[in-house]
Amino acid sequence: MKRALFIDRDGTIIKEPADEQIDSIEKFSFVYGALTNLALLRERGDFEFVMVSNQDGLGTDANPMEKFNTFQRLLLDTLESVGVTFDDILIDPTWPEDHQPTRKPGIGMMGKYVTGAYDLSECYMIGDRNTDEEFAKNLGCKCLLVSEKQSWKQIAELILAGERKAEIHRQTKETDVYVQLDLNGSGKCDIKTGLGFFDHMLEQIGRHGNIDLTVHCNGDLYVDEHHTIEDTGLVLGECLLKALGDKRGIERYGFCLPMDDCLCQVSLDFGGRPWLVWDAEFKREKIGEMPTEMFFHFFKSVSDSAKMNLNIYAKGENEHHKIEGIFKAFARAIKMAVARDMNHFVLPTSKGVL
Repeated sequence: MKRALFIDRDGTIIKEPADEQIDSIEKFSFVYGALTNLALLRERGDFEFVMVSNQDGLGTDANPMEKFNTFQRLLLDTLESVGVTFDDILIDPTWPEDHQPTRKPGIGMMGKYVTGAYDLSECYMIGDRNTDEEFAKNLGCKCLLVSEKQSWKQIAELILAGERKAEIHRQTKETDVYVQLDLNGSGKCDIKTGLGFFDHMLEQIGRHGNIDLTVHCNGDLYVDEHHTIEDTGLVLGECLLKALGDKRGIERYGFCLPMDDCLCQVSLDFGGRPWLVWDAEFKREKIGEMPTEMFFHFFKSVSDSAKMNLNIYAKGENEHHKIEGIFKAFARAIKMAVARDMNHFVLPTSKGVL
């Protein structure tokens, strides 16, 4: 079945001025990244390109359609110059107060796209407004909005390379662990393990790794902390491995950082071979309610189940700073290693497999 990208115009491809009227050449400019990434999507993807727009803001003088046609031609000619052409252009001429079914978020003008020839579940609406989200919902396709939080580059990466989410629920007689993560996230965290300091450390992974991370663990803390920390590490590692998928395009390697009196270094390789080198000593038995002997054990569990090579070094006087620095460096190393290069979208190995 066919797939299509339904792409809004004003605010998505071309910038929309404050008065929402693109009525002079001085007001005509492109949204940052639109040209480059539309060209990448056209070159690498198998989607039809369909412009779907409400006609606001392209002229208010005596001959608005003449002005509209001038700017539309300039837009299409510029896009064509970088290899971007549209298979279809759908523009509704009615005004907002008319509430016609052909005007977004209505799908009255989508005709052939709802007849069954297109797999709408695999199509995307790319826009910048809530009405674009509503339009996508009414049509039954996915929606990606260009915003300060989501750039054209990120949108192109998601469409061409897919999401990198994983969810694992693991139950044993000792623990009940649920982990959900999104490597393309923004650092949102929901951490509950019953161990306050451990929660604080896991949150560093999400915040500094730009990973949306949920970790819920109900463990046998009446015995001790061992099973909770170990099993959380195992499931977190499994989720990282699952979210990476086939690993095409990733940087693979990744960071050291100072934290006050401490220097913490974490180097890693998502190369498929688990190994942990640990060079960090702690003088205190516990930090918070977390035994310091479990720091090594946690990272060993993550390394084993994520099939990553980890080399961890930390020196300093303050024990809290030392381990927090390790977790932050670990997060930054992950962020570096999972970054994808869409211009070199191959496996980063000479073996042909990771």
